[in-house]
Amino acid sequence: MPPTLASLVQHSALKLTVRAGADRLATPVRWAHASELADPVPYMDGGELLLVTATNLDAEDPETMRRYVRRLVSAEVAGLGFAVGVTYDEVPAALVDAAEEAGLPLLEVPRRTPFIAISKAVSAAIAADQYRAVTAGFEAQRELTRAALVGEGPAGLITRLAAQVDGWAALYDTSGAVVAVAPDWAARRAGRLTGDVRRLGDRAAPASAVVGGPEDRVELQSLGTGRHARGALAVGTGASLGTAERYAVHSAVALLTLTTSRSRSLQGAEQRLGAAVLQMLLAGQPDHARTVAGDLYGALLDAPFRLLLAEASDTELLTETMEAAAARSGETLLMVPEGDRVVVLATDGGAAVAACAAYAQAQDDRPAREPGKDDTDVAVGLSAPAGPVAASFAYKQAEQALSVARRRGRALVEHEELATGSVLPLLADDAVRAFADGMLRPLQEHDAKGRGDLVASLRAWLSRHGQWDAAAADLGVHRHTLRYRMRRVEEILGRSLDDPDVRMELWLALKATAASSTTP
Repeated sequence: MPPTLASLVQHSALKLTVRAGADRLATPVRWAHASELADPVPYMDGGELLLVTATNLDAEDPETMRRYVRRLVSAEVAGLGFAVGVTYDEVPAALVDAAEEAGLPLLEVPRRTPFIAISKAVSAAIAADQYRAVTAGFEAQRELTRAALVGEGPAGLITRLAAQVDGWAALYDTSGAVVAVAPDWAARRAGRLTGDVRRLGDRAAPASAVVGGPEDRVELQSLGTGRHARGALAVGTGASLGTAERYAVHSAVALLTLTTSRSRSLQGAEQRLGAAVLQMLLAGQPDHARTVAGDLYGALLDAPFRLLLAEASDTELLTETMEAAAARSGETLLMVPEGDRVVVLATDGGAAVAACAAYAQAQDDRPAREPGKDDTDVAVGLSAPAGPVAASFAYKQAEQALSVARRRGRALVEHEELATGSVLPLLADDAVRAFADGMLRPLQEHDAKGRGDLVASLRAWLSRHGQWDAAAADLGVHRHTLRYRMRRVEEILGRSLDDPDVRMELWLALKATAASSTTP
């Protein structure tokens, strides 16, 4: 706590006596200043203990003292110290009455107490208070750093920060959604700041803003150092932050920036690995791609995914939106820049695809732009659900959808929208049935001899987009058994299932066979 008039009165060496304003001694003292000017107000900053001997004042004139004291009160002077035994042997009654009337604390300073002693006492108390604040700030920094080092994560940092500032704290992602908040009661208050967080995100990082009123003050700090913030921190308190609290907030901003923003070298390495995985998938080498993907992208290849091709004046904002959504839901996301666009593999039905769709919808919902300008800043083509063996086919689908999105001036087009109807009625043609019978006959003959169930296995594998575990589960066999059957299919047909055209022809043949079997 800073020094107060009460602490100075209690200072045994100063021997100060209270003559007026005894109920206001809790007033903080920012400095001690001696002045004999009849009007020292122009040189005051507020919060000072003014020390006088009344050399140039008629301290016994009631009206003069009332005007003098009123001026000091209007300048927010903390108190008045009057030295006795210099100009006046005691504090004049006119000054005491004026001080009592205006509520200004008045302290009598004995002759043996020099003003410099009071100034030194105030200075020493201020220095001690600042030292305590800095020490507390450093301790807060150490505590927050320890929390980060022991793996408590952003939520742990937010909890500790809220305790440090004696208020509440919340962490937001780039979309303005609350990622973590402490204490729990502040969740609703934090949720109402989404708009303010988004507006802060439109400014280059680092940026800050203060919202709310005097009793509900909230300070917002952006996280990150790039063109776009990677999140925001909100700190809610009942008053302005003190020195120790400010140290804690600055430390939290730095630590959260580190924990929410991967290093450029690591990000570059992951991007190069993702590019290698994507290249292998598009080259029809799903097994090699899975080996390279390892733990980083392996989960993404174990379930149906969507392939997105995005072009935008600022693809970074779109990809950050998808990354934030994927991080919240624990999804894996593969992003690879490709010239002026970006290729994305995201879990089918996951949060990242949904975030992309919501971002695109927001773009489409904007008011029309000036004539001659693009209606949207982003164009995204989205493939149908696919698996590793169908990645190249999904890429073509996304390209087609992206081309349509550009032509129609839409932010997002899904490949499913390009189809005007089902192709199944077309498969009832005699020529198509003949094609299907010819293609599948070797497999059917193999199955007829009781050597396995290759046709059903092929149908299950293709319907699951080449997902071994899912297809094997549908068949009730081990995935190694399914892999063996697919190798037998390749051997019998003399064609590679890595070829997307072969997979398409086989799927159409299976569909045609199913359609003909249901035709009366």
